[in-house]
Amino acid sequence: VAIARSIANNPTFIIPDEPTGALDTKSGEQVMDIFTKINAEGTTIVMVTHEEEVAAYSSRLIVLRDGKITEDRRCAV
Repeated sequence: VAIARSIANNPTFIIPDEPTGALDTKSGEQVMDIFTKINAEGTTIVMVTHEEEVAAYSSRLIVLRDGKITEDRRCAV
């Protein structure tokens, strides 16, 4: 419901925090497919995740360790 509410008004950006954390695999993939679609339509998504599978959807990955950026790279999506 929170994800649907966040994209209902066609925002210019959203900041989902662990959007797939409490979901089963299929539902998580559906959420990420929605994010991929709205990103392709121009919505910027700044996402927080601890899951490598979810991070793989990113076009850019910034890794933080102990409060410091340890990696910042573009990804092939």
